[in-house]
Amino acid sequence: MKLYAMTDVGRKREVNQDFVYVTDKPVGPFPNLLVVADGMGGHKAGDFASKYTVKILHQELETTTLEKPEEILKTVIETANCELIKAAHSDVKLEGMGTTLVVATIIGSTLYFANVGDSRLYLINEKIRQLSKDHSLVEEMVRLGGIKAEEAKNHPDKNIITKAMGVKNEVEADIYEYCLKKGDLILMCTDGLSNMVEDEDMFDIVKGARDIVEAVLMLIEKANSNGGRDNIGVVMAEPLADEVSAW
Repeated sequence: MKLYAMTDVGRKREVNQDFVYVTDKPVGPFPNLLVVADGMGGHKAGDFASKYTVKILHQELETTTLEKPEEILKTVIETANCELIKAAHSDVKLEGMGTTLVVATIIGSTLYFANVGDSRLYLINEKIRQLSKDHSLVEEMVRLGGIKAEEAKNHPDKNIITKAMGVKNEVEADIYEYCLKKGDLILMCTDGLSNMVEDEDMFDIVKGARDIVEAVLMLIEKANSNGGRDNIGVVMAEPLADEVSAW
């Protein structure tokens, strides 16, 4: 497997509240781990929220006795949410903090992942496809038929999310299982990328890159050249790289 992750503060923000983490080494029962988190809150609170959530996830994975990937994801996310709320209550500077979350692992040729909020996981092969579903107001409006998907892209309430880590005592992550095939690439990102670069442009950039490192660098560069209105967090994985090159 090939992995690469990077964040960038963007062109408009002073603090980078995005946090990304990847490892191809085992973390508890998971043979690898990929995480993207987009923190929110005051000047320091969002920065703390994204990093602390990933720290707790890592700790919980290392000590879990559970075996089923879906059950593991559900449990460690619930624990991280509780710990984030505890931290917010212990420090007035951290009140109101929260974070989005996408966490994934690849076991054999199966991708298991969970998401809370509007950070995304895409699958790229012959085309680009968003596998995660945004927990956002406009996405709810699309699902209910209130607006069309095309209208959602530029809707004024686009950035209002309906779920986040650290906001409520209970959080329910969407958990997915997907069978990978040769040539599949995984792209995980915060809305600092997905709001600034169209999906079709992401696809063209990734397919035009020499490898996933160049792809990540070019995606961030494109988001910034389009305005860079937010922090940008990107993770890319080539899960079956040892079996076949995707390029």
